[in-house]
Amino acid sequence: TGGENVYSLEVENAISSHPDVTQVAVIGLPDELWGETVHAVVVCDPDTTDEAALAAHARKTIAGFKVPRSWTLQSDPLPLSAAGKVLKRALRERHAPR
Repeated sequence: TGGENVYSLEVENAISSHPDVTQVAVIGLPDELWGETVHAVVVCDPDTTDEAALAAHARKTIAGFKVPRSWTLQSDPLPLSAAGKVLKRALRERHAPR
């Protein structure tokens, strides 16, 4: 994000505190201008919340440049390893622009 450090755990904690969110993973996606942009993959009911509501909620606890620029809202659970960790590499491959 233009040389600023954004820690995914900090952003995930801000988003996961929203009552409609059941799982969240934050990844960096390639961006020609900024190097990487923040992308959030959120497991929730897309009919009860939207990207704007989640972004407004996150802005209450983190700086504006850390709020995701793009979002994926889904009802399917995130891919997990055998140890129960989110497979962020799989998410990057799925959501990276081609």
